[in-house]
Amino acid sequence: MSHTLVRHDEDLVVVRLGPGAEVPAWASSGSLFSVTATADETSLVCGRAGVPRKARQEGPFTAFAVEGPLDFSLTGVLSTLLAPLAASEIPVFTISTFDTDWILVPAARAEDASQEWRRAGHAVRAVHEPTDTSSGEGTP
Repeated sequence: MSHTLVRHDEDLVVVRLGPGAEVPAWASSGSLFSVTATADETSLVCGRAGVPRKARQEGPFTAFAVEGPLDFSLTGVLSTLLAPLAASEIPVFTISTFDTDWILVPAARAEDASQEWRRAGHAVRAVHEPTDTSSGEGTP
């Protein structure tokens, strides 16, 4: 099954906070914001702008959203999309939401990731490009 990935060009970072940390106001200013908390840490994915330099962070990353919404019964979506990147040694950080999956790649490798997905038969478009509904791509 082929998918369409939607590229978002805002620079994102992954920030590590301590366990039970309050989410700072600067974290929610970007176009993508995610909080994952465990007993050991609180991780944020957020826009790079406004993140204090002293914050423990990795990035910048470029985010690609799998065009959806994706049905919960689908299997293999991430494995299908991550295999070509793994073969080309492109590291990833993934997030899933209710509607879709997000794949973050180092910003310096975003074009490489796009090329690998296209070679594997997937489509990649910018967030502001219109959706091509004639091919049925991105539809589960």
